[in-house]
Amino acid sequence: MAFKTWLITILLATCFFIGNNVLAEKTLLNVSYDPTRELYQEFNAAFIKYWQEKNNEKVIIQQSHGGSGKQTRSVIDGLQADVVTLALAHDINAIAEAKLLPEDWQTRLALNSTPYTSTIIFLVRKGNPKQIKDWDDLARPDVSVVTPNPKTSGGAKWNYLAAWEYGKRHYGADKVKEFVRNIYKNVLALDSSTRGSTTTFVERGIGDVLISWEKEAFLVLKEQGMDKFQVVIPSLSILAEPPVAVIDKVVDNKGTREVAEAYLEYLYSEEGQEIAAKHFYRPNNTKIAEKHASKFPQIELFKIDDAFGGWRNAHKTHFADGGTFDQIHLE
Repeated sequence: MAFKTWLITILLATCFFIGNNVLAEKTLLNVSYDPTRELYQEFNAAFIKYWQEKNNEKVIIQQSHGGSGKQTRSVIDGLQADVVTLALAHDINAIAEAKLLPEDWQTRLALNSTPYTSTIIFLVRKGNPKQIKDWDDLARPDVSVVTPNPKTSGGAKWNYLAAWEYGKRHYGADKVKEFVRNIYKNVLALDSSTRGSTTTFVERGIGDVLISWEKEAFLVLKEQGMDKFQVVIPSLSILAEPPVAVIDKVVDNKGTREVAEAYLEYLYSEEGQEIAAKHFYRPNNTKIAEKHASKFPQIELFKIDDAFGGWRNAHKTHFADGGTFDQIHLE
């Protein structure tokens, strides 16, 4: 009888342990844009370890990557993202307009919900055969350019706006449209995403210059070696601020709000900031930024709010149907 009681006790304890493990395990989906693949592979592993040690709870993190505009449309159309880590605030604003999270989402985390920043630079082939030095050179008729499509890629929007502001400052408001048109005349193919354009330039050998996220350009140098490619730092570029947000409608339905909020907050931790810097994103933590300052070139950077009046104005003027990009590209 004693043996029977002991056996039942053990079986019940085992069922309780297994049941608790099943209940404790949560799954998050991070819907992101193309260049963050490597960043979040490492960050996810770090967060999983942190969360399990702190809460004795397992979490599985799934990733989805693609052009930021396409990813935005997927979330609006029903992709069950617990969090989004997209290329620009306009994309998350569109998700908010679909009533999946509040319109004041940017106030919920520090620095307008932007844990790290980046900018736009150029990648050229070793030796820089076309002697490309600045945005002017991309408008020369003898230069072929690779950049993704602003209709589907968030990075492409940053590229376009950086070129526009440079043209406006150097040629004036009345000539900037023609300047940017000349750049896009030189574009050989408009890939749907940043990573697609990187593949076109690096692996397919197409183009003289890739307009690139800083992170993508340095990743190519790291993986391909400096004997094939080199970076060119333009005299002016844009401060790219890729934000993050919890998707309220999803996390409340799934019961994952606590872990989803912690996941994004951990991007601001020292470990999260170190991982961002390792993957060539500019950390916003002052101490970590100073530690890695030599990794990032000094560039004059302007903000979209100052130059374009924010993303809503920029999108309406340049990227909405019939906007200046359509006028430049379709004429």
